[in-house]
Amino acid sequence: MEPENKGVKGSQLKNMIIKRLYFNKAMSCAGLSDLFDKSIPSIAKAINELMHEGFVVEHGYAPSSGGRRPLMYSVKANAMYILAVALDQLTARIQLFDLQNSPVADMLTFELKLLNNPNALTILTNQINSYIKTSGVAKGKIAGIGIGMPGFINVTQGINYTYLDANGSLTAYLTEHTGITTYIDNDSSLIALAEQKFGIAKAQTEVMVINLGWGIGLGMIVNGKLFRGHNGFAGELSHIPLSEDGSLCECGKRGCLEAEASMLVVARKAIEGIQQGRITSLKHNTNDHSKLMGDALLDAANNGDQFAIELLSDAGYKIGKALAILIHIMNPAIIVLSGRGAKVAKILMAPIQQALHKYCIPRLSAGTELLVSELGFDAELVGAAVLVMENFDKTVKAKVAKAAKTIV
Repeated sequence: MEPENKGVKGSQLKNMIIKRLYFNKAMSCAGLSDLFDKSIPSIAKAINELMHEGFVVEHGYAPSSGGRRPLMYSVKANAMYILAVALDQLTARIQLFDLQNSPVADMLTFELKLLNNPNALTILTNQINSYIKTSGVAKGKIAGIGIGMPGFINVTQGINYTYLDANGSLTAYLTEHTGITTYIDNDSSLIALAEQKFGIAKAQTEVMVINLGWGIGLGMIVNGKLFRGHNGFAGELSHIPLSEDGSLCECGKRGCLEAEASMLVVARKAIEGIQQGRITSLKHNTNDHSKLMGDALLDAANNGDQFAIELLSDAGYKIGKALAILIHIMNPAIIVLSGRGAKVAKILMAPIQQALHKYCIPRLSAGTELLVSELGFDAELVGAAVLVMENFDKTVKAKVAKAAKTIV
């Protein structure tokens, strides 16, 4: 096993242990010793200090392998909390998690249109602060805020070039206005992290995760790490051109996958079909919009509505055509269908496979397994929590000390 962060000392080692126990659920002193290339006495000392401070608890003994069973340790669930925020183009969700990724307060969902909405950032900030206040959890016990959102995002500088203009660093703005260290990342990238750390692609090293939301995103795990590309914008699967004369996309080009097969497009086609007299259980009136129709359409398809299934099957075939291109370029071991659309992934699978058979070289497609996410629509929230813990050992030394004083 490759040593992780060799040569660290003191509080940094303790932060690294908390982070690793969060991801691994439970580990022994020997396992942590191998991971960090530190002596077992050093690890044991750090573990004892963390137990005294209320961050680590005994988890029981490992299964027997013929010798003495090692004692396992896990992070204490309520030692600290993580505030996760998941945004799409139309809706925001806020959820407070403990260090076992269990919700500790009701999820808040509210409409938040990101495009051409100068008030979006103020609304989001106010809702976050209100949610924290209502939860009753002290800000000092929140390890950080992780936010997944669509758009072109510079993770290093904390800037979203597409939405939520903060006249500078969005992370700096949110950290200042909430009083809690905040991190942002592209929603599809966080969904990929969630699937790799806690989902169906756990511990996999070559994975393409498709975010089936109002748009169609892609998170790429390459050599075991999130792949961002040269400028951090890798994974724009939604703008792969499928035709020369297709529908006009918001990016200004024609025939993009997003303009042909995204959930918003499918919802609009459903509304048009109803207006033209298609027989369906779906209802529409002039007060409805694409989001409401999109949610209803997913439920209708799972309940056997033929019109809804027809629309999703058409979208699935086009998604499969795009995945054939992706397989030819990346040769992934696994492709995971995740996000909002995972709810109807079983309906999408057949047309996707049909397109792969038609457009993909068999030797390549045969080596790629297509899987459906178990996290589904929760993946972005889980990924936002993962984002905070990915940075835990880098920035929260003072936060841990502060939280230790408030642990009950």
